[in-house]
Amino acid sequence: MKILFLTDNFPPESNAPATRTYEHCVEWLKKGAEVTVITCAPNYPEGKVFNGYKNRWKQEELMDGIRVIRVWSYIAANSGLFRRVLDHLSYCMTAFWASLFVKTDVIIATSPQLFTAVSGYMASRIKGKPWIMEVRDLWPESIKAVEAINQSRVINLLERLVQHLYLKANRIVVVTDAFKERIQARGIDGDKIKVVKNGVHLHKFKYTNKNQAIIDQHQLGGKFIVAYIGTHGMAHKLDFILDCAQEVDNPEIHFLFVGSGAMKESLLQQAKTMKLTNVSLLDPVPKEEVAQYISITDVALINLRMTDTFRKVIPSKIFENAAMSKPILLGVEGEAQDIIETYGAGLCFEPENKADFLEKLSKIYENKVLYLACKKGCKELANDFNRASLAKKMYNYIEELVNPTDAASSEEPKDKKATVSAK
Repeated sequence: MKILFLTDNFPPESNAPATRTYEHCVEWLKKGAEVTVITCAPNYPEGKVFNGYKNRWKQEELMDGIRVIRVWSYIAANSGLFRRVLDHLSYCMTAFWASLFVKTDVIIATSPQLFTAVSGYMASRIKGKPWIMEVRDLWPESIKAVEAINQSRVINLLERLVQHLYLKANRIVVVTDAFKERIQARGIDGDKIKVVKNGVHLHKFKYTNKNQAIIDQHQLGGKFIVAYIGTHGMAHKLDFILDCAQEVDNPEIHFLFVGSGAMKESLLQQAKTMKLTNVSLLDPVPKEEVAQYISITDVALINLRMTDTFRKVIPSKIFENAAMSKPILLGVEGEAQDIIETYGAGLCFEPENKADFLEKLSKIYENKVLYLACKKGCKELANDFNRASLAKKMYNYIEELVNPTDAASSEEPKDKKATVSAK
């Protein structure tokens, strides 16, 4: 089976969509598939092309057996609405153009950003091939949640576009049960919506001793490190965490932020203005080094804005940190909270509730019995969300669409905990 996958994020970029797509593709190769990925020159999140790459009209490489076609796009940093829209639209058009010259049995297009799905739909119409819309974020709900666009006409236009894509997709793959419920509520046939949650490759993220070199480099010896590693975006409400850090008077507790994004500069300025001595804001690190930074973590911080939209998401950071036995301090309600509480993998606080955050932080720091129980819960959680198994599950859904008479049955999680859904 030949699979064409459209995504504007792919390694060496290290964000969640790039990682998910790459790890799925690697597993599909093991099943005998031929996989082609159409993406752009790696530049996320700072809008600077990575060393070794150029923003050309078309360039190819072979990455671990995956044929990767990189097309030109208007490159912009992950900030500034107008330039980001140009970025998304340009990739939409060049990815569509490149897809016309690729032989495939099925097309998969992942969102966000939404216009990637538009490319997949247009390519499927021209090539006469089925297409799968992978939904990793709900549009336009997600941009309304972070107040990126307020114009009602634009929102209404996006609503109609999304509905059209849902209707025309041969299959929809979502990353949470809540996403499926939300899309079904729009009148979309539930039988064509499949859930393949995020997970973790257990051989890449596993418990290891703390990396002493990193601790020494950043003068973190003897600290209880509460770490956020990932995109510093509008959705993550990290300014709230800095406000909380100002209230923490325990000299052993230290907040570590690693990454970049639309809010990074304002966070740096906020920390400087507040004269925070218990916070370190570091630049992003290559994907292959992320595990080493997780290793020095005592508690993994995962936080989003307080909005109903984010009750439907499951941050992928949960799984990587859980695989390395790092108890999680979660500021996300809904399905993500259900998972953490079901497995006992950490503590949850109400998003943007400072008193609740400080109480839960103090509890997980002081209660050693609880802390050890959370580490055990993390291990169970990671085992049930093994990326290899989830990738095979999605492959079965693809094969059912392309070769319905030959497809194997979908692989459902064996542990009932892995079927946790939103309350």
